[in-house]
Amino acid sequence: MSNPADYELAPSIAALLKRNEAGLVPAIAQSEQGEVLMMAWMDDHALAHTLATRKGTYYSRSRRSYWIKGETSGHTQEVLGARLDCDGDTILITVRQEGAACHTGDRTCFDSRDLLGGAF
Repeated sequence: MSNPADYELAPSIAALLKRNEAGLVPAIAQSEQGEVLMMAWMDDHALAHTLATRKGTYYSRSRRSYWIKGETSGHTQEVLGARLDCDGDTILITVRQEGAACHTGDRTCFDSRDLLGGAF
């Protein structure tokens, strides 16, 4: 298994990113069909690893370590595309999700409860 910390982001891509004070950028993973699956954090190494290996790779703020989606659960993400928003402060990853995207076992981390009071 490769270590995400060993990967360096291309300077041309790094120059486009606007990171938070911890050096992280939010990353939204969506399915090929456009369904929003999850949000996680990336730093330069996680993004570089994701782009190089085509495996969804993220940074855990609570564990202070990298994680590759599906490494322990088997619910992998094959990365099909990666884009930055217009401000460079959010990454959109299009993935082919195998199994659940959410750690709870659900397909998506976003449930059907509408915070305005109804259901979607």
